[in-house]
Amino acid sequence: QVQLVESGGGLVPPGGSLTLSCKASGFSLDYYAIAWFRQVAGKEREAVSCISSSEGPTNYADSVKGRFAISKDNAENTVYLRMNSLKSEDTATYYCATTGERRDASGRYYCDYYDMNIWGQGTQVTVSS
Repeated sequence: QVQLVESGGGLVPPGGSLTLSCKASGFSLDYYAIAWFRQVAGKEREAVSCISSSEGPTNYADSVKGRFAISKDNAENTVYLRMNSLKSEDTATYYCATTGERRDASGRYYCDYYDMNIWGQGTQVTVSS
């Protein structure tokens, strides 16, 4: 069965840290870029970060740059999102999804937010004292 499963969410005080995991089954992440999104009920989904299939180039939303770090372990078929210095505005349901890639002028692949075909079920992150 092809699926992504997120884990690692929870309640954390402001300034705290969490690491989310996104484990793939039924397919290999060697060939897929992965993105993290988040959504608050009643608001639009926000792209948070993505990483290329080669565990190389990454991308971050301005709102999380310098605080979040995405990483990929193809051997474990898992993508991680390390979240530091958490703020109340980071509270949301976090989803991972496969996403598209593009090639730059040097031929290197980088992730981009399109063709999100496989989604996880989401994990809730609540930042509150």
